[in-house]
Amino acid sequence: MFTGIVEEMGQVVRLIDPDRDAALLTIHGPVVAADARHGDSIAVNGVCLTVVDTDGPVFTADVMGETLRRSALGALRAGDPVNLERAATLGSRLGGHLVQGHVDGVGELLDRSDEGHWESVRFAVPEGLDRYLVEKGSITVDGVSLTVTAVGPDWFSVGLIPTTLKLTTLGQRRVGDRVNLEVDVIAKYVERLLGARAGEH
Repeated sequence: MFTGIVEEMGQVVRLIDPDRDAALLTIHGPVVAADARHGDSIAVNGVCLTVVDTDGPVFTADVMGETLRRSALGALRAGDPVNLERAATLGSRLGGHLVQGHVDGVGELLDRSDEGHWESVRFAVPEGLDRYLVEKGSITVDGVSLTVTAVGPDWFSVGLIPTTLKLTTLGQRRVGDRVNLEVDVIAKYVERLLGARAGEH
């Protein structure tokens, strides 16, 4: 479990065999790698990955074929920046919201506008995910916990403050870039429970 509060921007060292059914992703991230051990969970652009090896400020993780198909990790190349967050502990502050690191779909940056002290950024959302989005609700974009500012039939927008623009990859994203999306897990559970209850009658 994560909170969507990025600890550092790391850098991809290499991605091996992204076109096969599995890959090895090696990342330079001195903050998250400092105490990382084999088997630990680290979110990379919002995707929960398991550490299989560490070497000082560098860690390596396995990426399953399912993860490559359902996320944008397969498009990473050496030198690309990535958002990194270690798994939360029971004593962690919940600065963002409950994030599982399980990507629900890949969105696309549609446009961004400078609002003076912040930016408004709009993303296309895959069909079927829009029902989980509500104004002022939570969404995770590339591992960053954000508040939805507006929702359309196939898009949503968020506001990015200077800190987010500076300390995460979202400040560098351009129109057309693909991003990992995770909707609020509470919304999915509510839908499931209500659907089950409706089926009882």
